[in-house]
Amino acid sequence: MSILGHVVRFIVSALVLWIVGWIVPQFSVGGFGSALVLALVIALLGWVIESVFKTRVTPFGRGIVGFLVSALVIYLSSFIVNGVQVTILGALLAALVIGIIDLFIPLAAPFDQKRHERT
Repeated sequence: MSILGHVVRFIVSALVLWIVGWIVPQFSVGGFGSALVLALVIALLGWVIESVFKTRVTPFGRGIVGFLVSALVIYLSSFIVNGVQVTILGALLAALVIGIIDLFIPLAAPFDQKRHERT
């Protein structure tokens, strides 16, 4: 994925997080700047967790485990990013809504593209 592709991916992810902040109770994002930083932190935490477990832990990759890990990543991100307030229930609901949105607006991760190039 090119640098422009990564930039577009983070902007779309930030927009999704910003919209989810309006929809989901107990999940609030202060502004678009906070949403951008939140998208970056979620991506980095997800990368660390996937590196440790050596597998994809997204809701589509691992089912309920991926869903719960996604909620945990969202919850932990709230302690890192200023302007983001999330409760545990809010993180669970946000992970669910983000998963549903991802069904309609899928964002391919860079490692997915590399896997498809090898086959």
